[in-house]
Amino acid sequence: MIKLTPPMGWNSWNTFGSEIDEKLIMETADVMAESGLLECGYDYLVIDDCWSLRKRDENYKLVPDPEKFPHGMKYVADYVHSKGLKFGMYSCDGYKTCAGFPSSYQYEFIDAETFASWGVDYLKYDNCYKPVTVPGKLLYHKMGLALENCGRDIMFSACNWGVENVQEWIKETGAHLWRSTGDIHDNWESIKDLTHQQIALQPYNGLGCFNDMDMLVVGMNGKGNVGFGGCTYDEYRTHFALWCLLNSPLMIGCDIRIMTPETKAILMNKELIAINQDPAGRQPCMLMGSKDGPKEQTYVWYKHLEGGDLAIGLFNMSDNPSYPWVGFEQLGVDHTSGKDLKIRDVMNHRDLGIYHDMFSTGLEPHCCKVFRCTLVPADGNYNISFING
Repeated sequence: MIKLTPPMGWNSWNTFGSEIDEKLIMETADVMAESGLLECGYDYLVIDDCWSLRKRDENYKLVPDPEKFPHGMKYVADYVHSKGLKFGMYSCDGYKTCAGFPSSYQYEFIDAETFASWGVDYLKYDNCYKPVTVPGKLLYHKMGLALENCGRDIMFSACNWGVENVQEWIKETGAHLWRSTGDIHDNWESIKDLTHQQIALQPYNGLGCFNDMDMLVVGMNGKGNVGFGGCTYDEYRTHFALWCLLNSPLMIGCDIRIMTPETKAILMNKELIAINQDPAGRQPCMLMGSKDGPKEQTYVWYKHLEGGDLAIGLFNMSDNPSYPWVGFEQLGVDHTSGKDLKIRDVMNHRDLGIYHDMFSTGLEPHCCKVFRCTLVPADGNYNISFING
């Protein structure tokens, strides 16, 4: 069965672009299996654009580039599967892929069956060179139907960049996730921009078909195919925490063969990942921030988790210190509830104690704090309202 929580894994595009081959993919599979990433839930290894020849074969089938993939895609898929991982590939709904390779327009059923025969578990389906007279809704319906009839469970990642009011119809197509924005870049401005765009789109986010905020740039450090400037590790931590709390898929984009300890600590934060992978899959609610305000604002989001806990995230996107506060009445925990909140800092893995009515905290520029809160009986034994650290 295809999983219902946001997919997690690695995609080749952000760092490598067209510079992909069999050796890279197999080395990456080794690292995913051996580094602890698979144990954390990163189980999809996805090859993006530029994997095929420029022409289909005599049977109209896509052909892997024999110089890049000399043993073919079934061989690569089998190797990926042998490591306990799932294998993903890329195509597009237009005349050509974004890099100009053969696409799946009018070949949807042939390509879906080809992918299934290779052992593909995930398809990223892009939107370049789309026929202007054909609605995107129809094209994603066609590929969704083709995948449902290919004889294999394949996760359908719809990557149309948030255009054509996709949020209003994408769930109808059978897609399991949908790109709600344009492409991410490895810089703080891009992270702010993508975050701000999510505010209006949260009503469309949810179990089985999640808003995809694009692949992670954590650990790219200004290098690679989308490495336009890079970020600080504080900014990467905020980026990752936002993607976790807002239910985005977690698809790593850096070269995991050379991850720094700081990058590993961010990507392998199991407490943050648990919030992203919460089985209830509920969309978050915003307590502070506005879609009409600047990108450089403080956001406070909370999310009801399965079993009754709450996740609360505070994010300072500005260049100045911020001092947000959260009133528990905003969370539905007022005096009539007879409850206080036991708060855990999931960024630093420490229990902070029990708080009553509210808490406030300080945030440095571009930084965040994320808490997991458990309702406990109110008994008068609680901490002061300000959270340090």
